[in-house]
Amino acid sequence: MSGHVAAIFRHPVKGFTPEPLDHVDLAPGDGFPHDRLWAVENGPSGYDPAAPAWVSKQKFTVLAAIPKVAAARTRYDEASGVLTAQAPGAGGFAGRLAETEGREAFAAWLGSLLDADDIRGPLKVVEATGKFRFTDHPAGQVSIINMASVRDLSQKLGVELDPLRFRANLYVEGWPAWAENDWEGRDLMLGWARAKVFKPIVRCAATEVDPTTAERDIEVVKALFDNYGHMHCGIYVHVSSPGRVGLGDAVTAPQQTARPEAAA
Repeated sequence: MSGHVAAIFRHPVKGFTPEPLDHVDLAPGDGFPHDRLWAVENGPSGYDPAAPAWVSKQKFTVLAAIPKVAAARTRYDEASGVLTAQAPGAGGFAGRLAETEGREAFAAWLGSLLDADDIRGPLKVVEATGKFRFTDHPAGQVSIINMASVRDLSQKLGVELDPLRFRANLYVEGWPAWAENDWEGRDLMLGWARAKVFKPIVRCAATEVDPTTAERDIEVVKALFDNYGHMHCGIYVHVSSPGRVGLGDAVTAPQQTARPEAAA
C-alpha cells in the first residue's frame, strides 16, 4: 500500500503561517528542519533555553487559544535569518529572531495585533536550542496527515475542510481514509527516509480555526468524536534512517510483520 507526498510544510514560529517546501532532509533524532524553532510566550511559560523541555502549547500564542494569530502572515528566509510578517491593519515586520532585538521587535509587533483580552502577560519570543522543537507533543518529531481522512471528515460535516487546519509537516495522498490510526509501532518509508509510526495525533481547538479567515467556525474535535469515537487526525513518526523527502515521492504504508509461527 503506497501513497505519495502531496505537500510539505514547516512552521518556523509555533502557531504561525505554514510555509510550503518542495523537499526536506530528515534525520534520526533531529526535529523537522526549521519547524517550530520559535514560540511566543503569553506570559512566563517556564521555558529555559539552557535546559529546553516541553511546555504546554497553552503557554504560547497559538490558534487553540487565540484564533487571531492566523491573521498574521509570516515568512522565514533561512539564508538571511530574517522573519517577515504582515497582517490586516498592522504595519509590516522584518527582523532576525536569532537576535534579541529582533525577538523583542516581533513580540511588540504581535502585541499591537492581538486584542488586549488575548494577552495574559508579557509577550516574549523564545528560541529552541539544540535539537529541541516546540512541538505539541514532547516526542512528536514529524507529523503526517492522510488527505483521504480529511476528505472523509469533510463529507461527514458537509463542508470542505482546509487540510492546513491540521498544521502537519507532510500531507499524503493515496492511503485509505483512517488506515493510519492502526499503524502505531510500524515502519514506513518517506521518500528516501525510513520512519516508525509513533502514535496518532490527538486534536485540539486549533483545528476549529479557519486558517484563511482567522475565525473559529467548525467544531472539528467534536465532529471527530461524534463521527468516529476518537479525536485523532494524523500521525507522528520518528525518523529511523536519514533521507530526503520530496513532493511526489512514495510514502509506503507499513506492512504487518508476520509472526514467527506464521512464517514457519
